[in-house]
Amino acid sequence: MAEDAWNTRDPERVSLAYTPDSRWRNRSDFLSGRPAIVAFLDAKWRRELDYRLIKELWAFHGNRIAVRFQYEWHDAEEAWFRSYGNEQWEFDENGLMRRREASINDVPIRLEDRRFLWPAGPRPADHPGLTELGL
Repeated sequence: MAEDAWNTRDPERVSLAYTPDSRWRNRSDFLSGRPAIVAFLDAKWRRELDYRLIKELWAFHGNRIAVRFQYEWHDAEEAWFRSYGNEQWEFDENGLMRRREASINDVPIRLEDRRFLWPAGPRPADHPGLTELGL
């Protein structure tokens, strides 16, 4: 569900999965609360164009989950990137995420090296995940 929401590129929709006072570390950015999340994601998706994301569960215990992910995007100059990352999530008693920590690295790729080629929006059910793609 998190992957599908992020692939909508709708900051308001994505923010509803987080507690009103959720705390984030995204790369070197630290933020807190839904308004900050919305502002951050709005700026992110203005910069990271044609964003396509795949997440994969890595581990979980109690109210904590670790995922790995990759996403592809291009900048305003049409330079393409694949971003590789790991996230740690902590949930509250209502199932909302109260803490998110993300470490992400960007790698330039050629247009012909793209693998996330579905239309804008959630990844189709028949599109392979990271493991199936050998990523």
